[in-house]
Amino acid sequence: MEGDALDLVVSFGIGLLLGIERERHKGKGPERGAAGVRTFALVGLLGGLATRIGGAATVPVALAFVSGAAVVGYIRSDSDDPGLTTEVALVVTFLMGVLAQRETALAAGMAVAVALMLAEREHLHMLVRDALSERELHDALLFCACALIVLPLMPDEGLGPNDALNPATVWRLVVIVMAMQGAGYVALRLIGPRYGLLVAGLLGGLVSSTATIATMGARSVEQPALRRSATAAGVASTVATIVLLAIVVGAVDGRVLRQLLLPLALAGAAALAYALLFAVRSVRWPPPADTDPGRAFDLRIALGLAALVTIVLLAAGALNAALGRGGVLLGSGIAGFADSQSAAASAATLAAGGHAPTADAVLAVLVALTTNTVSKAVVAAGAGRRRYALSICPGLVAVVVAAWAGWALTSVVG
Repeated sequence: MEGDALDLVVSFGIGLLLGIERERHKGKGPERGAAGVRTFALVGLLGGLATRIGGAATVPVALAFVSGAAVVGYIRSDSDDPGLTTEVALVVTFLMGVLAQRETALAAGMAVAVALMLAEREHLHMLVRDALSERELHDALLFCACALIVLPLMPDEGLGPNDALNPATVWRLVVIVMAMQGAGYVALRLIGPRYGLLVAGLLGGLVSSTATIATMGARSVEQPALRRSATAAGVASTVATIVLLAIVVGAVDGRVLRQLLLPLALAGAAALAYALLFAVRSVRWPPPADTDPGRAFDLRIALGLAALVTIVLLAAGALNAALGRGGVLLGSGIAGFADSQSAAASAATLAAGGHAPTADAVLAVLVALTTNTVSKAVVAAGAGRRRYALSICPGLVAVVVAAWAGWALTSVVG
């Protein structure tokens, strides 16, 4: 009985919470809105009582009554505001009162979220109308479609050689990469370019560290005075790569991530220390004032990653079936030249599916990180020429050495 009473109290509290917020917008006098704090509180309680008393038979009848009352209230309203927010909120309050009898914590959390959304009306309107551009709104909707529509439809089962390919896992990586790119974009807009190329490089690494190193190399050629800043930014992008690598591996198999924590932590620390060394030495040079944050994310990069992950998973599965342990390492090493995240995701997926030992997956990730670093060095030499390459390569070497040193320490301790 105590649990039943608590659930009813939550239903009443949900209505009370939303009613308090709506009361502020109800107005006064003859033109005031039809529903305020008392109405919302009673409607929330009605949802709980309808569920307790009659269950499936009573709830539809009560819902029809609440919906009808909301429609009548809207028709009789003399307000100049054509919105349906209060009327819809009334129906939502009833449904959350019903939900509170089954999922109390979920209903309470949703009520708080709805109340916050209603209370921040003006800020939300300003954000959508003024702060967000058409391009940003399009990007946000595209991300929501990928995360909330496509991801749930992806089959969550193994396909291909050794069941190595899991479509749900591959698309989850796409969503993660898009989310990380979006986070970098938002941070760059909020922080601005005045903190220098170091922050830009760190954020650019969320998109592509190799591309960031190439971009900074080109800048060092165009503006030789910014070579140290460009070097710091290029190495800092590797910090973002390592963070993203940890997130990608952790999203697939936590066991692999646990064994990679020390190697990745040491590699990230080495990259950050080297980047800060050059950042301190170049602090006298002002950052460019025309830094463009670009797009929130590039879907082509995310889809390219998905395609590469798919190819690597199928190839690694086939190599693993044919060659065993050597196939996993060979496949990861080859894939690492193009992208370390895809190779790491492939190795972790094989470990998660039981097709490769965890220790082999850890080795495969480190091999991919090493071959990817070779690619970065080649790109640095091509885009930034000799001086830039000589500046950035020691930092890249330090990252790889630190990662393998961490692996050796983990092996000794283990």
